[in-house]
Amino acid sequence: MTKTISSLLVWFLSVLTNNLLAQKETSFIFTDAKQLTLIGKALSTDSFFHRIDTVAFPGIPPAVKRLLTHSAGLAISFETNSTRIAAKWCTSPQGPGNNMTAIAQEGMDLYIKRNGQWQYAGVARPSTHECNEFVVAAHMAPGDKECLLYLPLYDETLSVQIGVEAGARLTAKPNPFKKNILVYGSSIVHGASASRPGLAYPARLSRETGYNVINLGVSGNAKMEAAVAEMIATMPMDAFILDCVPNSSPEQVTERTANLVNTIRAKHPDAPIIAIQSIIREGGNFDESIANRVAQQNGNFLREIQELQRKDKHLYLVTAENLIGDDHEGTTDGTHPNDLGFDRMLQKIRPAVLEILGSHGI
Repeated sequence: MTKTISSLLVWFLSVLTNNLLAQKETSFIFTDAKQLTLIGKALSTDSFFHRIDTVAFPGIPPAVKRLLTHSAGLAISFETNSTRIAAKWCTSPQGPGNNMTAIAQEGMDLYIKRNGQWQYAGVARPSTHECNEFVVAAHMAPGDKECLLYLPLYDETLSVQIGVEAGARLTAKPNPFKKNILVYGSSIVHGASASRPGLAYPARLSRETGYNVINLGVSGNAKMEAAVAEMIATMPMDAFILDCVPNSSPEQVTERTANLVNTIRAKHPDAPIIAIQSIIREGGNFDESIANRVAQQNGNFLREIQELQRKDKHLYLVTAENLIGDDHEGTTDGTHPNDLGFDRMLQKIRPAVLEILGSHGI
């Protein structure tokens, strides 16, 4: 009996010691992200983590207003010399989507600049649908680190705190990207189905070009409405990318494309406008109705853009060919690109954007 009690005491002391060591190892000093630099917004808002102040645009559809509360494309820019970085954050209580990872939908990922290039450093994994805490990166070398923490793609972010070890420095960094390039589009722009936030193609386009690419993806609802066109036209952008064909019916493409382009052009007479056809959806490999719809969308868009180009020398078109490859492996669900599909999109979109913006001196 004495031996048993002694063994239990040793076990208890061991557990207590390990817990105390673990607490010491994982202790962080947290700073509210509102004290740091938030990048990725087209316009300032009272709600820190909303992309647009939708109250200022009462005419836009309710679904668009709701989606613009999502933090897709937003990131926190900061510098620290900590060897460990943690995050505490809260999102809305919505459940996970059926074609998204939890990390992409309501988690975060961290990039650190190394040798002049942004490099993946870790993820903040959500374990609940509301508030979470996670060690994003640990056991790093001492020294200053320039960081970008990308916020959840498909949820409303309510709060974010960034943790560093006691005694470490954490300071705001300026926006590392130049100019302002708006991407308006569907769930593909919004980020479905990247595996994590920093792999959505607008985020990658920023890191790989140095431009401040702003994500105005509104999943399922990029339909070129007149009120949305007016909203976009008010934004102080150096260039616009229109990737909105996937959500618009063939009829809407015909009826609304010219108004969208002309509304933007009226406020931005010299800004490049880069229009992108819809990806060829893999769901249409055997479903002829899907294949026919995409063909009609793209055909109508091509005609509208070509007609507009007769008078608009700053309007450009990126066609659908090879946007996600031709081996039929580039999507998660036949519609939304996986990470491979997004990579292939970038191989075509990035050089086109660089060439067009370069020709405009942007």
